[in-house]
Amino acid sequence: MLQQLQFLDTRLYFWIFNRYEQPYIALLSRWTSRLGDGLAYLLAGLLLFWLEPVSGPDFLQASLITFSIEVPLFLILKQMIKRNRPCDHLRGVTPAIRPADRFSFPSGHAAAAFAFASALSIYYPNWSEAAFTIAGLIGLSRILLGVHYPTDILAGAMLGLSSAMLGHHLYLI
Repeated sequence: MLQQLQFLDTRLYFWIFNRYEQPYIALLSRWTSRLGDGLAYLLAGLLLFWLEPVSGPDFLQASLITFSIEVPLFLILKQMIKRNRPCDHLRGVTPAIRPADRFSFPSGHAAAAFAFASALSIYYPNWSEAAFTIAGLIGLSRILLGVHYPTDILAGAMLGLSSAMLGHHLYLI
């Protein structure tokens, strides 16, 4: 069963990764991935805290709790699971970027993007569609850049969603 899942994951990875060769996809993937580097989340939280006094402070505090859950869990899972990145494991794959760490599961970019999108959706439901679209594009960009399998992104998304739900709950108590 696990071998079949790995086979399907690798096939889907190559199907997505091979789209990277189109010039506009390469440029968009790099910039989209950069959105998920972390600084944008902090700046957005601080901006909402400063400009939106109704929900901004609550959003910032709940988000800080969310990320204090998500980041350590993502780091622990990467070190426990130690899944090689596709660019280090598959022949013929040259990544378009240099990954920040050695292992791929779960995707930290996807985890952070979905944690932020989930937290934003709780406090600003009208922004949900845009937030989750951007989070999905950040995850997709990581595959296109050659550094993650699709299941890495899925696991990161689940970790981010779960962290945001727990972070929000902890903020309320």
